Parts: sequence; structure tokens; C-alpha cells
Amino acid sequence: MEKLAITKTGFTKLEEELKHLKMVERPRITNDIAVAREHGDLKENAEYKAAREEQGFTEGRIQDLEARISRADIIDVSSLSGDTVIFGATVTLENLDTEEQKTYQIVSEYEADIDAGRIANTSPIARSILGKDEGDAVEVFTPGGVVDYEVIKVEFK
Repeated sequence: MEKLAITKTGFTKLEEELKHLKMVERPRITNDIAVAREHGDLKENAEYKAAREEQGFTEGRIQDLEARISRADIIDVSSLSGDTVIFGATVTLENLDTEEQKTYQIVSEYEADIDAGRIANTSPIARSILGKDEGDAVEVFTPGGVVDYEVIKVEFK
């Protein structure tokens, strides 16, 4: 079974979500199903059908989270250092055409949030810069065409 690289913060969020689903959502849904059953005919009971659908979704999410947690390879970013872009690094890139700078942290696909500046290690930008050093120029193949960047800074925070 392939290990899943994930930051310590991301792992904690997965554990918190799993705990919430098991301790809060699962009992609430079970109660919703019991209340809906009391309304009679289950064939035409929209509340019952909705609760059962939610139960299926929640149980599937619980299984998914348990699988991810069991495969997790937790990376403590604060213990990393260097000038080379690796998983967990926070990288400042400069677009060589526009001179615009952007900063991204490379995380797992389960933690990615572009609005928060976290990109998946499987994204086109991350794949292009992994293994590069500060000062290196890289070409990133995007749906809009090729974009040239320079790795300005590599940090681990």
C-alpha cells in the first residue's frame, strides 16, 4: 500500500474530521432516520430517503478518512531545511514575464487550498518546481500555455 505524504497540520485536520463524523454526525443521522421512520410509509418518505442518503455519504467519507489516516506518512515541516524545493516547502516564485511574485506551500492533494496558498504536490506548478533550488528557472505547462518562473525563496515554516 502506497504511503500518503501529509503535513502534521493536514493529518490533524483529517483526524478531527473523522472524530466529528463518528461522534457527532453519525449519531445525529441515526436519530434522523429513527424519527423519519416514525412518520410511516418509507416508500414515500422524503425525510427518510434524505437521511439514508446522508448516512451513505457520511459512511463513505468515514471509510475514506480511515484509509487516508492508515496510509499517512506524516511530514513535520518544521524539522526540514535547505534551499531545494521538497514536499512541505513554502516557495516564492516570480513570473518572469510579469514579475509578479506568488508564494505557495507544497502539500498533499487532501490539504490543497489555493486561496490559502497551499498547492497539491501533484499540481502542474508543484511538479515543475519539486527538486529545484533557489535561483532556478522553471517552465510550467498550464492550460493557458507555458509560464516561466524563477524560484526566489524556499522556506520551511
